[in-house]
Amino acid sequence: MQYMLLIYNDPALEPAYGTPEFNEMMGGYFAANERMKADGVLRGGEGLQGVETATSLRIKSGKVETMDGPFAETREHLGGYYVIDVPDLDAALTYAALIPSAHFGTIELRPLMDYNPAS
Repeated sequence: MQYMLLIYNDPALEPAYGTPEFNEMMGGYFAANERMKADGVLRGGEGLQGVETATSLRIKSGKVETMDGPFAETREHLGGYYVIDVPDLDAALTYAALIPSAHFGTIELRPLMDYNPAS
């Protein structure tokens, strides 16, 4: 089963760029990446640019509306994601716990829909 691990951070709580704490966090990300690759579960993932670069879209009364930034008001921002392929939620939780942002943010685990199940 594939899971998306969504990484939410409060920018006020994450380590500042260029500090030893930031370098330690990035080392943790590199280690998590390598572990997921070595275990053969990593299917993809990337960090995201800041929320100030986001555009949200919705359709109301048949008209497309766009707005700058994320639509939801929250202190935590979606900062990146992983897609992993593991047997079950317990395994997904094991890999989610490797993500350094879990120490100061939230990792949301969501199973991906499978529209093409094997017959």
